[in-house]
Amino acid sequence: MKPHFFDRSALSRQLWNFRREFLWVGIFSMIANILMLTPTIYMLQLYGRVMKSGSEWTLIFVTIFLLIFFAVMAFAEWLRSRILVRAGVRIDEALNSLVFKASFEAYLNRARHNVTESFTDLTSIRQFLTANGIIAFFDTPWTPVYIGVIFLLSPFLGWLSILFAIIQLAITWQTHRLSVKEIERAAESGNESFRYVQSKLRNIEPVHAMGMTCNLRQQWSSLHDVSLIKADDSLERQHRQQAFAKFVRYSMQSMTLGAGALMVIEGKLSAGSMIAANVLMSKALQPLDLIVATWKPFVQARTAYQRLEKLLEDFPEREAGAKHQDPFGEVRIEELTATAEGRETPILDNLTVMFPAGKVTVVLGPSGSGKSTLARCIIGVWSNRKGRVLIDGEPVESWDRAELGPHLGYLPQDIELFDGTIAENIARFTEIDSAKVIEAAKRTGIHEMILRFPKGYDTPIGDAGGMLSGGQRQRLGLARALYGNPAILVLDEPNANLDDAGERSLLEAVKDMRASGKTVILVTHRPSVLAVADFLAVMQQGRIMHCGARDEVLAALRAQSTKPA
Repeated sequence: MKPHFFDRSALSRQLWNFRREFLWVGIFSMIANILMLTPTIYMLQLYGRVMKSGSEWTLIFVTIFLLIFFAVMAFAEWLRSRILVRAGVRIDEALNSLVFKASFEAYLNRARHNVTESFTDLTSIRQFLTANGIIAFFDTPWTPVYIGVIFLLSPFLGWLSILFAIIQLAITWQTHRLSVKEIERAAESGNESFRYVQSKLRNIEPVHAMGMTCNLRQQWSSLHDVSLIKADDSLERQHRQQAFAKFVRYSMQSMTLGAGALMVIEGKLSAGSMIAANVLMSKALQPLDLIVATWKPFVQARTAYQRLEKLLEDFPEREAGAKHQDPFGEVRIEELTATAEGRETPILDNLTVMFPAGKVTVVLGPSGSGKSTLARCIIGVWSNRKGRVLIDGEPVESWDRAELGPHLGYLPQDIELFDGTIAENIARFTEIDSAKVIEAAKRTGIHEMILRFPKGYDTPIGDAGGMLSGGQRQRLGLARALYGNPAILVLDEPNANLDDAGERSLLEAVKDMRASGKTVILVTHRPSVLAVADFLAVMQQGRIMHCGARDEVLAALRAQSTKPA
């Protein structure tokens, strides 16, 4: 039965799966720490037996055993390190998919989330679990064993060792109490400065064109200066604490040696026992000193753990949706209300509407009427909503996204292309089917344009399609939406950046989709696309004011406009 602690979160459960590896690390740490007593035993044999007997053979045999034990100890430490390194790789493999999906969900739900920070947190946890910090954790329990051996040599030195160990523990606790908040504040301040720069780089062109760089640099400089001050204060305090801890440790070792020398003078202890007790004291305090030295990585790993734990708790891995037959294409919305964080009035207010399969429905309305939010709700990427969005009578969230995706084409208002070739972007980065890629390109009228590029369909488009014009990106995004002849096509302002030729290609593509029995939902504020509409929905302030056959709705709108005020 698993302890309750490891049932707290997905992150805890994943780390609990590696308990066997850490058990073996503990076993090899036990072997290494037991064999750490070898120099003490060797020293006692030299002073207590070899030097008294004067036997060279005894010296040879004792030395051979010493070398054998050292070899076993080194082998155990090597195995311990090897297990930790391999466990670190496997921990990353087990968690990176969860972190990627949770970060994706957080970004999709418009949470304030830095994807880069999540993977940095994962790296911090992995590095701490495979570095000196975790080794100190396994070595610290052996401090009482070393002190116990000192007691066998001299009870007085044993009690003195306990006193020194308590002092070292007090220093460790004081280090935690004084530094943990400063380390966390310094890390958060640095992350805030990084996030500020990252957010501005997304809009680098207008920033540069309108001379905003200096103003933004001043704001960033203020954040950066604060982070530097906090980091400097944190590091200065840590260095003072480490220097003080080192002073105390060296002083206690020397005092142990001095106390042993006094007992030798008084005839209460042999010279070999004096040196052995000093070596044991050094071994007993070494893990505690290592904990002080690695406190910053520990605090960073703990903070990273807490952040990842919250991320995985807020955005758990989605269960695979139910298997369905290929969608026919009917989309129905029932009592749909969509909201956004920080906004009092809903973006969509209790909408109920049906988009018939195999027809073209144009959603018309002014900017800010909720058209784009409606499009996102239809494809299932808007989280803050109530009501139901049904595809062929089944809630959109019940579909397995990997299953539904190929049957769904979506062109967002802000075109997002990815670093790769033209063919890869059209094929949605799946295995490229050349015939389908060319078919999608021809339906949007960009086939000839693509062939004029240096490498044709194998031409890299750069990050976010930087080498393409706005119209080219929009038509390439439309080709991606059409790839595979999906059953449902949702187009959000598809003609926003198109010239006359591009708009003609768009209308021809929509007609072609309708002729093949596909459902097209076209969101726009331009009435020029009404010629291809079968149905028309008119939105205003988050509500559908008119909905029905195109000609009937247009007649109602004309009648409404001719009424006297």
